[in-house]
Formats: sequence, structure tokens, C-alpha cells
Amino acid sequence: MASSNFIDYVKINCRSGAGGAGSVHFRREKHVPKGGPDGGDGGRGGHIILKGNAQLWTLLHLKYRKHVKAENGTAGEGGRRSGQQGEDVFLEVPLGTIARDPDTGEKLAEITEEGQELILLPGGRGGLGNDHFKSATQQAPHYAQPGEAGQEAWVVLELKLLADVGLVGFPNAGKSTLLSAVSAARPEIADYPFTTLVPNLGVVAYRDFKSFVMADIPGIIEGASQGKGLGLRFLRHIERNSILLFLVPATSDNIRQEYNTLLDELHAYNPELMDKKRLLAITKIDLLENEEALALLKEDLPKKVPVTFISSVSQRGLTELKDLIWQNLTTTAEAT
Repeated sequence: MASSNFIDYVKINCRSGAGGAGSVHFRREKHVPKGGPDGGDGGRGGHIILKGNAQLWTLLHLKYRKHVKAENGTAGEGGRRSGQQGEDVFLEVPLGTIARDPDTGEKLAEITEEGQELILLPGGRGGLGNDHFKSATQQAPHYAQPGEAGQEAWVVLELKLLADVGLVGFPNAGKSTLLSAVSAARPEIADYPFTTLVPNLGVVAYRDFKSFVMADIPGIIEGASQGKGLGLRFLRHIERNSILLFLVPATSDNIRQEYNTLLDELHAYNPELMDKKRLLAITKIDLLENEEALALLKEDLPKKVPVTFISSVSQRGLTELKDLIWQNLTTTAEAT
């Protein structure tokens, strides 16, 4: 998918509908010479509502929709007839979308489930008709409430992809190749850095019809947390992954150092990422000369992190990798 089609940040001006005015009306019937008040209530203004849609994975459809306006409610009528409610506006967004105040950064809403609906800006309430204000001392009120004004605000929608497993690694670590080998996703694959310009999602089939979602995040480089390369822009997507799968090529000059550098970048961006479950896959083992080279490589690996060895090209170790991921996903779910 072209990078121009992946949009994870939009700013929209939203305005909910105003409520309709209450009616001032009195009964006019042939045999009721002194008919009392019967003014109806105004209709509620339309809401601006966020709605989760699991079929979406980008905010592209909202990129050019800069202004969103809901309908106003209509005024009440005689005979205690209420005004019509203004039509709500639904903004369908991918799961993992957060709405924020652009000035303060305050989180206004968060969508995480299919079909979930959250009112972003409520419509104004309709005014009460004069029927509500009659009393023993005020039998013919000549007033009703005006409708409540709608709300208007600029809102930032920010997408953080929801995935079970997020792939973390430097450019050319083999993330895209792995995703294409274990799922139906077809990210661009080439032998130059930054082939992946946008995150890619793939559903990985597992045993007994189980599955999990894997996200290929564009390659991090040293200094990404300070804005270098592409990493900073997409690091937010790693925040929503249950497990972080670090990928380091077997051909790396220093696997332990490369892994620690990746950890440092994530920590600099958001220290809370250090609380996530981590796995390490040594990729491209098909490029090693022999089994002795693999055995030698195993002697100097990072401690305190489960390690597995794979080749996406030859499919070696992929079943073991999926077993390891599923085992950790299960224990993570149980812990929460």
C-alpha cells in the first residue's frame, strides 16, 4: 500500500446540532373557550459520534473532511408535539483511534472495539414548551425555553494500531519478510533500508483455527526518539501491541548491542514500553555458513528475554516462533 494511503493523524472541526426551541401555544378548540397551554418541546440537536469499524485501518477517509456538522433539532409545536431530533453524524474510525483536544492534548475518547460508539460532541437539548410551565398561579404561561446551543471544537484523531504482536527492528532486519511469510499481508520487500514506509498488519493463522494480529512497524534507527529517520512518527503504534517481537539479523556484528540500542530508543520515547512482554527472534539464519556458526552465535545473546532462531525465506523456525508468541500471548492475557 502506498504511504500516501496510510493516514494516522487528522484534525477536524466538529459542530454538534443546536436544540430546537420549545413552543408557546394554547389549545384552540370549539368547545374549550379557555384552552390551556400545550406547546411541545424542541428536538435535540444531532450528536457527533465516533464509531469503531474493524474493517478500517487508516484515517484516510477523514483526511479531507475538515468540517463536520450535525443537524439542528426543530422547534416544538402545539398539541404537545415535540420537534424532530437533529440527525447524528457518525465518524467511523479504526480500532485504536484516540480523540484529543489539539490545544491541551487531553484525551477525549478512545475507540477499541468493533461497533463501539462514543459521543464526541453532544447535541444541544431541545427547549421545553410552555406546557411545562403551567401552574395554579400561572395558568397561561407565554414563554418557553429556547433550544440549547450545539458545541463546536477542533478535534485531533490519532490512530495507534491495535495488534497482538509488534515487530521491532532496524531497517533490513527482516520484519516485512517475516510478516509476508506468516500471513497474507504483502508489504513491499527490497534489499535497501526503509522499504517499509507505513505500518502493515497481517493476521497470522495458528493451530486449531486460532489466530493473532502482527504489525510491521517501519524501521527504527538510532536516534529515532529524537526525530531521526521514520521511527518517531510510527513509534506510537508500538504502544498498543501486547507483545514486542524484536528482530535482529544473524549477520549483525553485535546482536546484544543491537538489541540494547533498540531498547534504548523505545525507553527514550516512552518508558512504559519497558513493561511490555518482549521476545527476540534472530533472523536470516539461512545466511550463516553452517551449524557451527549458529552454535557460536548462541553463546553471546541478550539475557532475560526468550530467544528463537528463524529464516523467513526457508521457513525455518517459523512454527516454533508462532508457538512462542502464542504461549506468551496466553500468559499476558491471563495476567490482565
